[in-house]
Amino acid sequence: MNSLLNQLKLNPFVLAPMAGITDCAFRSFMKDMGCSIVITELVSATGLKYNSKKTIDLMKYSESQRPIGVQIFGENLEDLDYAGKIVEQSGADFIDLNFGCPVPKVVKKGAGAAILKDLKRVEQVFKTIKSATSLPVTVKVRTGWDDQSRNTVDLCHIAYNEGLSWVAIHGRTRAQGYKGQSDWEYIKDVKAKSKIPILGNGDICTAEQAVQKLKESSCDGVMIGRGCLKNPWLFQESVNLLIKQKILDKGLTEAVNASFEDVFKKLNSQYSLCTSDKIRVLQLKKLSSWYSAGLPGSTQFRKEIFKAENSEQVLFNIRGFFNKYDPTSIKSYNNNGFLMGGHG
Repeated sequence: MNSLLNQLKLNPFVLAPMAGITDCAFRSFMKDMGCSIVITELVSATGLKYNSKKTIDLMKYSESQRPIGVQIFGENLEDLDYAGKIVEQSGADFIDLNFGCPVPKVVKKGAGAAILKDLKRVEQVFKTIKSATSLPVTVKVRTGWDDQSRNTVDLCHIAYNEGLSWVAIHGRTRAQGYKGQSDWEYIKDVKAKSKIPILGNGDICTAEQAVQKLKESSCDGVMIGRGCLKNPWLFQESVNLLIKQKILDKGLTEAVNASFEDVFKKLNSQYSLCTSDKIRVLQLKKLSSWYSAGLPGSTQFRKEIFKAENSEQVLFNIRGFFNKYDPTSIKSYNNNGFLMGGHG
């Protein structure tokens, strides 16, 4: 636990786990771009029990990503016990439990955010995982199932008593999905009433927001998801702002002054190392599409990029579009509505 909390003191900005996004290559890219701690996409405990190659592959990581957490979900205690042991054997630094996923196919089985309806079950899951592994255990939650059942304070008391390392709170209920605004006042209230370290999450699109929410909520860290899919410099900008305000030691980090071209060179390099060309092309298309959102000509660019058939064509289109813009072009973009059906 201490090593995770010490890392937050050095850099309190954590990459949120996002399904279909925070794969091995993207996590390495975000570490290069200044984030502190990274966590895998959600991994099915049942998939691990049945030795699913696709599920096991989600846990792949590189040494440069440490500290690296594996996020698991599931409704069966025996499967979760097994998964905890497998994650420890993988060499990961900690286990993160998913109590926040709102997707119907997950919650209808009683996993993800559905577990928030039953705090006794929450306690059973915490006990199961803690007994299965010696690794630190964290959990990511929503504020509750709906507005009538926001119970994060009670959950945090249980997490503290069971020896978890932190609770990360996405400031929306499951019923909200990604609508409305993340309730940081609620997160602040939970932090004030809890003994366990708290990470706040939701609607962080700029460095100014990241630092403001960190200070106003008194949270131990801020988890950033969709914001970094629009601004790949977001983590380093947030760190630099804390250094400027003399909250962090300037000697603990190095500035990242990357152009758009540098960004895609890094991305292409990371995906070339650990994925097939097919996956690399798909991810480069997705990420360049998100980074282009709001820039003049982006609609036509997205049409062209998704017609490209190989990485050479994709990179040619990327260079042709992004070299026209300075990275500061994205600062004025309003992120409201961005990936509202997405993650983080």
